[in-house]
Amino acid sequence: MNKTQLNEKHVSLGAVMVDFADWHMPLHYPAGIIEEHCATRRSCGLFDISHMGRLLITGAGSLSFLQHVLTGNAGALEPGKAQYTMLPDGDGGAFDDAYLYCLEKDRYLLVVNAANKDKDLKHLLPLLPRYREVQYQDITGSLAMLSIQGPESRRIFLTLFGDKVLPEAGRNNLSIFPWKGAELIAARTGYTGEPLGFELFVPKENADILWDALTGSGAFPVGLGARDTLRLEAGLPLYGHELGLDAEGKPIPIFACPLSRFAVSFNPGKGGFIGREALERQFEDYRNIVTRHFDGLKFLPRIVRFFYMLDRGIARQECRVFSGGVEIGWVTSGTSVPFLKFEGEGLEQKPGTETGQRSLGMALIDANIEENAEVEIEVRGKMLKALIVPYHLRSEAYPFSRPILYGPAAAAPPAYPSAAAGSRATAGTLLSKAIVNTTWRQKECINLIPSEMTQSPLV
Repeated sequence: MNKTQLNEKHVSLGAVMVDFADWHMPLHYPAGIIEEHCATRRSCGLFDISHMGRLLITGAGSLSFLQHVLTGNAGALEPGKAQYTMLPDGDGGAFDDAYLYCLEKDRYLLVVNAANKDKDLKHLLPLLPRYREVQYQDITGSLAMLSIQGPESRRIFLTLFGDKVLPEAGRNNLSIFPWKGAELIAARTGYTGEPLGFELFVPKENADILWDALTGSGAFPVGLGARDTLRLEAGLPLYGHELGLDAEGKPIPIFACPLSRFAVSFNPGKGGFIGREALERQFEDYRNIVTRHFDGLKFLPRIVRFFYMLDRGIARQECRVFSGGVEIGWVTSGTSVPFLKFEGEGLEQKPGTETGQRSLGMALIDANIEENAEVEIEVRGKMLKALIVPYHLRSEAYPFSRPILYGPAAAAPPAYPSAAAGSRATAGTLLSKAIVNTTWRQKECINLIPSEMTQSPLV
């Protein structure tokens, strides 16, 4: 079994160790999965993710090679940028999903799933000879990979490294700088749904030093168990669940995955990349689904939706989903997830000490089943009610991500005057305020606020 450079560290901390994709990895530490999940959402979680595959692609032909074998537009990446992408097959399925980092011109780092690395290489290496001046190197064993995620991750980063090497604000930006006599790569990427977080790459010799520095600055060790609940709450796919093969052993189309629209590019500069024609056909179906035209969906009959359990129970992978007594698909991921209860009002809201639990997940179901639909999931022979929802977590309210609750646990909506209960006077007051506010924004101030914002009470 493979071991990361930090294996002894995990054992010394009392971690429960398990076999994961042929790696000896921590499932959780003595605090437990719930506390590790909440610590990430409340402050900062620390993850050893050195089991992930890391492939270095360099040379003058590297961009052409990556454009052909990946779904993303690698040509849009400048040095210091990263993107989520996939390794497609010729039929529009995925060998794997991955992250591509542009370290400098003609030097790229491709991070793939641990369980898929050998399969990915078996697919990629025969294609390399078609491209001149492309070098490949598997640096999984020599480069450690750690992640800090959560509201306190920026403070911890600044404490250890300073603001001069902080990657630019915004997801997928990265910086490269010397640390402890070696190169450190820091990227604003992560797998938790947190608005703040960094993935750090260092030579394996520096992994222990970096781990101790991060924990000494307040980062909380987190194992694979909470890593899964965090990604599931954020609606992030996991290969073998939302990508790969479905419960019947059939390939899941890439555009069935919630994040496919960010991972696939049809930019003309990419040319005829692997699976392009199949993905274009899927995309036509995807556009019809978005515009609620469900007739004739041939290439994307089912998509992954988020669900929230209304009845008491936990729906897990391969539980069957029904609508009106008709089977419509399967659960791809599901479990009970903890959440933080917030205290205070408005901008002063902060996570409190109280937590709750909610049962949720993702399911591959018929594409015509829309959000807010009530479905039933078969759990241990019982039919339990669930609600199809748009998301479980939102992260716009910096620096915290916030749970979105449904059913009895959901908070009541703001009590704005309804049309039935309102009056002409109320409507006139709201309209006057909106006009004054619009005039102020357009003519009386310098507006630094992005165009997408919360709608007013009048709307």
